[in-house]
Amino acid sequence: MDATKTARQAPRKAADAAAHADTSATQSFRDVYISAKDGLKLHVREYGPTVSDRPAVVCLPGMARTAADFHDLAELLANDIQQPHRVICVDYRGRGLSDWDPDWTNYNPFVEIDDLQQVLSALGIDRAIFVGTSRGGLLVLGLVGVAPELIHAVVFNDVGPVVEPQGLVRIRGYLGKLPIPDSYDEAIAILKSYQDAQFPSLDAHDWESMAHGTWYESEGKLTLAYDPALRNTLEGVDLEKAAPPLWPMFEAMKDLPVLALRGERSDILRQETLDEMKARHETLEVVIVPDQGHTPVMTHSEVSGPIASFINRVSITITA
Repeated sequence: MDATKTARQAPRKAADAAAHADTSATQSFRDVYISAKDGLKLHVREYGPTVSDRPAVVCLPGMARTAADFHDLAELLANDIQQPHRVICVDYRGRGLSDWDPDWTNYNPFVEIDDLQQVLSALGIDRAIFVGTSRGGLLVLGLVGVAPELIHAVVFNDVGPVVEPQGLVRIRGYLGKLPIPDSYDEAIAILKSYQDAQFPSLDAHDWESMAHGTWYESEGKLTLAYDPALRNTLEGVDLEKAAPPLWPMFEAMKDLPVLALRGERSDILRQETLDEMKARHETLEVVIVPDQGHTPVMTHSEVSGPIASFINRVSITITA
């Protein structure tokens, strides 16, 4: 499944970042590399069977997050005794093990949606259940406009048709600007200094997983797991002004199974927006995650559990 094209030169190549892989779990997933239209090499983690009579589960991370965020959920779904799922976890360009783009303006939803379509086509996926965390959920809303036939069901993890500008201001304050830690203990301390108010109840395992998704170790040093140029996508943008709402895309999902999770402390997805989502989608299922902000972490069973339960239920309908 490796691409035959040569990826464009970039500050860091996917092959140079092998240390970012979760070596403790290398036997539970397959690393797959696919070429984008412009030749950039994209990385995905593939869990479970490569062929299934159920829709694949496609996991899309937040703006500066990686495929590794979904490891716990992916293992839960792939190892289900009754119905093991094929799970695809995507690294966007400039994140995780995907190549960095020498042109940071390509870090935008239009290019990323096209990349996603290339990934699904290369993997032979013509219908999927999408789990979108933050930016990932927005990409699913965008996919509605260009390839709605790909969508069987959707899980929105702390994101909706309206994105709160104050949350984006907070994210801009640290995106691509985090200091480089000397150790993972220091990395955890750095994350807590920025995120503790959003996540007052996370345990040591949760913080460690978050740190390993933010930095990777190479030649004894920790490096950001994403291209710092991502910060340019928010610099100079008037974040105090609300972005146009995406209600038409959301309403186009009215006949699809949809689950929406909201972190109780979220500053990206307001409760009022979630209530409006419920009003516009009569069968919308909702989970509020207590004591978590943006975005609820998949290492928690109170997050991954309801998602897995929802996916198992909606998967059955396609084969019944």
